[in-house]
Amino acid sequence: MNSSVDQVGSEQVEHGGQQAVTITRPRQSPHAVPGCSYGWLSRLRSYLIIDPLIWLYTLVLGVLALPGGLFDRSGRRLHWFSYAWSWLIMKTIFSPVTVTGLDKIDTSKPHVYAANHASALDIPVLYVNLPFQFRIAFKKELLAYPVVGWQLKRSGQICIDQQNPSHSISSIRAGLKGLKEGLPLVIFPEGGRTPSGEIKPFLPGAFFLAIKAQVDIVPVALVGTYELLPMDTYHIKCRPLEMRVGEPISTTGLTMRDLEALSAKVQKAMEDLYYRSNSGL
Repeated sequence: MNSSVDQVGSEQVEHGGQQAVTITRPRQSPHAVPGCSYGWLSRLRSYLIIDPLIWLYTLVLGVLALPGGLFDRSGRRLHWFSYAWSWLIMKTIFSPVTVTGLDKIDTSKPHVYAANHASALDIPVLYVNLPFQFRIAFKKELLAYPVVGWQLKRSGQICIDQQNPSHSISSIRAGLKGLKEGLPLVIFPEGGRTPSGEIKPFLPGAFFLAIKAQVDIVPVALVGTYELLPMDTYHIKCRPLEMRVGEPISTTGLTMRDLEALSAKVQKAMEDLYYRSNSGL
């Protein structure tokens, strides 16, 4: 099975007459673009052109959204600003996205879209390629970022305090109300970006809202975003991306007792999508 970063291989080696020892070989990324390297020209383009433009888009659109946010309690107008910000970013980074599987989803129904989280650019990819209003569950730490934190708070996104879940009750109630009223929700069940490109174990309770609202969960695999912009760097490596959308997973009749089994089922579906190596990325 392929990996987001590397392909694991193992072999058994015998030492004399002793029992064989299994040795795990390093992995190699199946999502790397064959024959493509990113040297100093790529770094200069990112640091001197792409990154400053993204900061400019964030500042300008964040300021323009301020008046609208004062009167837009629902967040629907602010969703347009988020889309415009994301569209500008995706045009700037020269990373076309191929979307597969979304045409099989009834997007008129409220679903919980569960996506892997490998890059800060995952959010622009989702805003541009999910053609409907939705809200995102995000961790409280993002509120500390200027402009971005204000935009998240005013646009009706779902703030989750992972350290003190009880502090998230009002936000969770808003998310549940939105789902019941037909507003889809996007979540990152890993709880944060992966530092290695591997899909991390899902957080306990990640699908609490899906069960409470009795809505389907749609697994989404964002492929290539880790290689595009991993953690701890501002070097954006322009490359093709893919958004793979899986089949909906029903929560009808499930209760909180089924949370662990449901989480395992969704994680397997996401991994099957993500580690599939038939796209050439």
